[in-house]
Amino acid sequence: MMAPSRRRPDAADAVLLACYLAIAAILAYLSVESTIATPPWPLVLLAIAGTAVVLTWRQHPTAGFGAAVILMLASFAAGSGAEAALVIVALYRAGVRDSRGAWIAFGWAAVGGTVAALVLALRVRSGPPLLGLAPRADAAAWPIDWLSITVVVLAAALIATLLGINAGHGRRQAAALAERAEHLRRERDQEASIAAAAERERIAREMHDVIAHSLAVMVALADGAQASVDTRPDEAHRAIGRVSETGRRTLGEVRRLLTAVRDERDAAPPAEAPRVERIPALVEEFRGAGIPVRLEQTGTLPEGAAVSLTIYRIVQEALTNVLRHGRDVRDVVVQLVFDRSEVTILVKDVSAPATAAAGAGRGLVGIRERAAFYDGSVEAGPVAGGGWRVFVRLSTEDR
Repeated sequence: MMAPSRRRPDAADAVLLACYLAIAAILAYLSVESTIATPPWPLVLLAIAGTAVVLTWRQHPTAGFGAAVILMLASFAAGSGAEAALVIVALYRAGVRDSRGAWIAFGWAAVGGTVAALVLALRVRSGPPLLGLAPRADAAAWPIDWLSITVVVLAAALIATLLGINAGHGRRQAAALAERAEHLRRERDQEASIAAAAERERIAREMHDVIAHSLAVMVALADGAQASVDTRPDEAHRAIGRVSETGRRTLGEVRRLLTAVRDERDAAPPAEAPRVERIPALVEEFRGAGIPVRLEQTGTLPEGAAVSLTIYRIVQEALTNVLRHGRDVRDVVVQLVFDRSEVTILVKDVSAPATAAAGAGRGLVGIRERAAFYDGSVEAGPVAGGGWRVFVRLSTEDR
């Protein structure tokens, strides 16, 4: 299906038609006003045919070009020569469309122009008068006139072809640049969307880890306080204090995350993100909630390592799962091994037998996502004899 602009003449065609008719009218006037007049009917027929060519060459460019060349021959034979302008315009349009097609059109125009030059050289001596001029008497000089007219026609055709090719190249280059700019804009928007989605996922993961862990600890502490309030009021009082402390710390971390979401540049500096150095305090917190946790660490993590928050969150999530899902927990070990190029994390508990489905929740998904960010691997599942084991390996090489 053709584009609408190729199905009907546009403003440019109207301007071209007006210019052609103006040229044809002026040359026709010069042809008929003299006492040596050109017969008028060929001029009228050529003008009608030229108008039809201009009105239809947008739909049929090849046929329009061929018709323009034929009209040039006819015009040089019996008209005023105005139709040669149509060939010039047709060559320019061919160059705008396609360079290869333009040179093919130039070849046909050169052949037609050479023949038309011969016709014109003979006409001015023995044919119908041209532009009111008297016939020339030097019959033997027609080859020179033929050559001269041919050079002029070919030069005009070549100039029109080159101008069309240059204009077409500029248009295609501008279109390519516009397309490239549009492609870059879409690519930039997609990258921004992906980055925003990744940031939302990161914040959601952080929110899950913080809130799920804190609520689990607070529930465990509150249950312990309720159970011991009558028999051990001092211990119940300390448990309630830990509930309060955990709640305040959770509130601070949630505010930090919300600050990141809102991009509150004028807000107070957010609390520092938890790191490996806070894992002993985290273990102590779970001990206070009634989980017998042991921490074993080999090696040290370089200060300021980006993986530090990930290690903390993985340990926190694994211990939270023990607190939430473990039954009759008798022992929990947290082993951290810091090597030069990797970190391994093991959280293993001894408790009542667990099923694989019990650990398939959101927490393990978050652990796998965090590990994947550091080219890591995660192994998680029940332990023979009872309990659950989470083993994570993280790469700390430069990425």
